[in-house]
Amino acid sequence: MRRALLATVLLLTAAACIIEAPTKEGTQATAARPPPAPPAEVKNGANFGDLVELTSAVLAPSRAVAGDGVRVSLNFKVLGKIDRDYMIFVHVEDVDGRVDRLNVDHAPRLKPTSAWQPGETVRDDFEIPIPPTMPVRGLNLVLGFWDPRTDERLPLKNKDQVRNDGRDRVFVATIPVTPAQ
Repeated sequence: MRRALLATVLLLTAAACIIEAPTKEGTQATAARPPPAPPAEVKNGANFGDLVELTSAVLAPSRAVAGDGVRVSLNFKVLGKIDRDYMIFVHVEDVDGRVDRLNVDHAPRLKPTSAWQPGETVRDDFEIPIPPTMPVRGLNLVLGFWDPRTDERLPLKNKDQVRNDGRDRVFVATIPVTPAQ
């Protein structure tokens, strides 16, 4: 009798101590998302065709998470009268060269380049969408101007003063990327 009572008490005690493992649907803990990085302003000074100078770019956030986007604000100083409407080509490339680049080419958002006036400062805002499955540790942002009618780029006049690839593309910044959670 004593043995049966002891077995019952042990069985009840063991049953009372069973705690469900956090593997049931809805009970898994999610990995903590890193806090948003502050914006960063990157000075530049690239001179395109003695017509436009890229003075700076602001990246918000300055570090990205795959699946999110990075807002970019380009600041240009107009150096001379521009007689045609150029597009801004934006190439976003994997720092390790393993993933195809993203193209974020676009016409200036506020007004075409033919309406830019010498001495004026022009700001151009756009977003770089980073796919959630993009397996990169960082992205290089390179850009320039091109004429969609002739497919010619505005020449980079101060290649020895700014980081570039020799193909009239100026390196603006590297954006660190963490994987999606």
